[in-house]
Amino acid sequence: MRRIILTTESGADLPGDLAEKHAVQVVPMHVIMDEQDYLDGSLPVEDIYNYYERTKKIPSTSATNVHEYQEFFAKIKADFPGCAIVHIGYTSKASASFQSAVIASEDFEDLFLIDALNVTGGLAAIVMYAVKLLEQEPSIEPERLIEQIEAVVPKSRLAFIPGSLDFLRAGGRVSNVAYLGGALLKIKPVIELIEGKLVSTKKYRGKMSVVAEKLMSEYLSEYNIDREQLYLLYSIGLDDSIKQRMDELAKEAGFKNVRWIQAGAMISTHAGPGGFGIAGLEV
Repeated sequence: MRRIILTTESGADLPGDLAEKHAVQVVPMHVIMDEQDYLDGSLPVEDIYNYYERTKKIPSTSATNVHEYQEFFAKIKADFPGCAIVHIGYTSKASASFQSAVIASEDFEDLFLIDALNVTGGLAAIVMYAVKLLEQEPSIEPERLIEQIEAVVPKSRLAFIPGSLDFLRAGGRVSNVAYLGGALLKIKPVIELIEGKLVSTKKYRGKMSVVAEKLMSEYLSEYNIDREQLYLLYSIGLDDSIKQRMDELAKEAGFKNVRWIQAGAMISTHAGPGGFGIAGLEV
């Protein structure tokens, strides 16, 4: 029986304890700040916020490159001789990382790639679904596992509210006019993954405690999310009272398990401090 190794990217924001517990291998993406290239996960997210406060610029991010993927996959093959690798990647519509994995995969046998068309908690939800499948049936053939994972990719739903329009403006994602109007009216955009692309789908008005509750309500009304697991996302700076209220709403909605995921460098670069999001799988 071939052992199957699951892999993903740091942009999944998969909590370290889950990655370690379920032996999911994670390859880092890159954050570039002060002309220094940092591996995602190697620097505190607070450094990104401090950099913005100092420069009024946001760091740039870049994909895992082909050479890094070659080394990553080669090490797994060396550590687990005869294994099959199933890589669940960050959406190809928002990063070149998946294409790098495709090129690197040409040098390996028994290496399978899945474009998750999602990021952060939406990607983590797919990875954890794969973990569950593999634990339920350790002897499953890679091809069959891949079929089941690919079937759930379109069912992963992610929505989040950036904590700061400042970061969206600094990254060129909103115009100065839109920023000024949004700031004055306290408007917060909702970002969702649509066919693998980050799209602003609606706008809420008010403070985060109000709009987070509205997002939760509308998200659960719009999508029939599997009540076995819900992922709640936050970037550092989200008030604890909001987290507590979201926990209450999730419990009232019948979710058996709720897992909070902290946004890593890739998402925090765009979302800023104090952001909130939701991810889960539709049934």
